[in-house]
Parts: sequence; C-alpha cells; structure tokens
Amino acid sequence: MLQVNVIGTGNIASHLMGAFNNSDVISATQLNSRDLTTLPNAAISIIAVSDDAIESVSSQLKTRNELVVHTSGTVSIDAIQTQRKGVFYPLQSFTKGKEVDFNSIPLCLETASKADYELLENLASSIGKKVYSIDSSQRKKLHLAAVFVNNFTNHMYQIGKDICDQHQVPFEILQPLIEETARKVKDLSPKDAQTGPAKRNDSSTIQNHLEQLNLQQQEIYKLITKSIQEH
Repeated sequence: MLQVNVIGTGNIASHLMGAFNNSDVISATQLNSRDLTTLPNAAISIIAVSDDAIESVSSQLKTRNELVVHTSGTVSIDAIQTQRKGVFYPLQSFTKGKEVDFNSIPLCLETASKADYELLENLASSIGKKVYSIDSSQRKKLHLAAVFVNNFTNHMYQIGKDICDQHQVPFEILQPLIEETARKVKDLSPKDAQTGPAKRNDSSTIQNHLEQLNLQQQEIYKLITKSIQEH
C-alpha cells in the first residue's frame, strides 16, 4: 500500500481523500495543518492548503524524508521547503458536496527528481487516467487559461441568468446551448466553433443588444465583442 498524508481540510483535500479511499493501493490519512507534530510516516505528504500557507506548512516538514507536494495551480515547486519536493495539481473546479470523477480530471505533476516523479506518477495513476508532466512556469499559464475557460465563463452564465430572471424566462432553456458549446471544442478549435453577431459583424444586432443592457453589462459586451472580432 502506498502511504499518503493529506494536510488540509478544504475542498481539494476532501475530494482527494475521497479518491484515495476508493483506491485499493493507497492508504491515506487526513490531518489539519495544525497537527503536523502527529503526522504519520508516509511515502508522500500532500499539502492541500491555501496558496499563502504552503511555504510555512512545508517549512515545518523539513526534517522529514518523504516526498512533499502541494496542489496549487500558481505556486512554484520551490515554495516547498523540504529536500524532496513536487506538485500534484488536479485541474478541476471543486465544490463542497459535489462529487467528481478523477478519471476525467487532468493531474499535473512536477518533481525535483526523476525518481520522485515516478513515485508521484504512480500515485496519480492509482486514482486517475489523465496524467501530465507540467513544470511550474507552464502550470502558472495553465491556471491563467483555466480562469478564462472556467471562472470567467461561469460569470457569463450568471449574467445570462440575471437577464433571464429579470424577464421571467427560465434559465434552463439555455442549458442545451451551454452543453453544445462545450461539446464543440472537443472536436473544433474555439476559433472555428465561434458563432454569433460579433463573428458575423452584425452591427444592428450588436447595437440592439447594447440598448438592452445596463452600463456594466454594456462594457463587458463591448470588450468581448471587440476581442472576438480582432481574432
């Protein structure tokens, strides 16, 4: 059995524990970051805490010999203060109480040594099928891209819902469109999948839309329209 410690009690830590507990080859222990003096011996300790706490938590593990990794999308591997260090970054949006399938989640790995990469890859392959070697520089850019395709896109859904709610239209009518748009980019580039008045340079429809929006929504609409047209 591969012995693993998970340090942290947030969303990522809880979801990782769920995945580890479902594996026949992993024995995982979850601890609060305040309980590091009672941390069991393990092959890997995963620091799943807020980004600004990673360095301080890892500094308390300096005397330990296991591979120590964090789960952040933006923090460098060098924030880990132990000799054996790495990153175990599951690229997904985790929500409390919402189960996820780790077989579909990209697991982005980085270590300071080849031997430790093989160990971390073994852990990743025990819970998932999509494993990638991504260094700290690449991971920062990947996280940035993820903000656009996830966080910003979700906010667009909220604006769409606000418009629907304001005019007593069920938001669920838009859900098949949302799903189809997401499906398209599996086979097409986003540029090739782009449709709508900005792509067609349909100025009359664009102006009509702007007249229906509040000032903040107008600014967002104009900026995205310009970006689409410049692409």
